[in-house]
Amino acid sequence: MNQVQELEKAILARAERLAAEYRERAQRNRDNILRDAAERLRLREQREESIAKSLGERTYRQQVQASELKMQSQLDRMRWNLVTDVQRRLRERIERYKQDEAAYLATLKAYLAQAAAAIEAEELIAQVNAQDHKRLGPTWEAIVEAAAPGKRIVLAPEAIETSGGVLVESADHKIRVNNTFEGRLIRLQSRIQQVILERLLPSGFDTGNVFGG
Repeated sequence: MNQVQELEKAILARAERLAAEYRERAQRNRDNILRDAAERLRLREQREESIAKSLGERTYRQQVQASELKMQSQLDRMRWNLVTDVQRRLRERIERYKQDEAAYLATLKAYLAQAAAAIEAEELIAQVNAQDHKRLGPTWEAIVEAAAPGKRIVLAPEAIETSGGVLVESADHKIRVNNTFEGRLIRLQSRIQQVILERLLPSGFDTGNVFGG
């Protein structure tokens, strides 16, 4: 074998070794690229799964909150309806209560006595509605004597708009006790609402205490 053939053989052998090295290196690079791509894909899938889970949980929480708000709104509406229903029944109760003249007169005297005791003045003015003005006028002095002995309480000539009860004020108009039914209902409104919230049964509310004391 001459020198040219030996050189060619050496070159070919060298080329084959280089080719084998490059193939091996390329294979490693390919494996690394595929491994990195698989890892990136796995991380992206985990991230997307986490995002989807987070969005799902947020959507669920929003749905729960919306349901809670809707339920609270329904409860508030029910409570308000109960309050207004109780107030309507109380107004009806007032009208029936006034038909019992003896009981109603006793209540008016109690209201008058309470107001007279609360106002530290000797001369007072009492105001009632037109119907009670006609009813009480003829016996007013006896009523005052029984309810607030020692005090001078004048029945105002002008009637006021109220379903019942009595409004009492000092002669100088500086002190006032509103014992009309409307005035007492306003003061008792928080109690009425509390009872409704505790019982949620309008029929269980004791209306006798509202008008009798």
